[in-house]
Amino acid sequence: MPMDQLYDKPGHLIRRAQQIAWALFMAECAPFDITSVQYAALFAVRENPGIDATRLSALVAFDRSTLGLVVERLEAKGLIERSGDPKDKRIKLLHLTLQGRRILREIEPAVERAQKRILAPLKPEQRRQFVNLLSQLVHLNNDLARAPLRALDRTAG
Repeated sequence: MPMDQLYDKPGHLIRRAQQIAWALFMAECAPFDITSVQYAALFAVRENPGIDATRLSALVAFDRSTLGLVVERLEAKGLIERSGDPKDKRIKLLHLTLQGRRILREIEPAVERAQKRILAPLKPEQRRQFVNLLSQLVHLNNDLARAPLRALDRTAG
């Protein structure tokens, strides 16, 4: 079948898997009016209070300009606040608001349900194997990404 030449390509399958993951996240998290990228940003800010937007974009592997829009939306929703860096007034530091902490706590069960639903069609051992292989593939190709993941250096500063 000619279409199998498309359907069996890794890139096509990864794009389809991302569509499914997005749909399941949105189905589970719809009551919270939070996208998966907004969730990742909130999670990262909670774990790294006082992070600036440039470091945040590297930490969640999202391009800086788009993440800037995400930060603006989260601020407009009252979930994060920006404050000036005492050392460099050009930099804005990000912190969760009380409402941001609350919504992150409340959304967590829905996020976990979405993650389980993504892998539900697989047997338990296949789930572990799939996540391990996908993690390896992403890690080994990280530098090829438009927005590579850059973990924070905890020893700096």
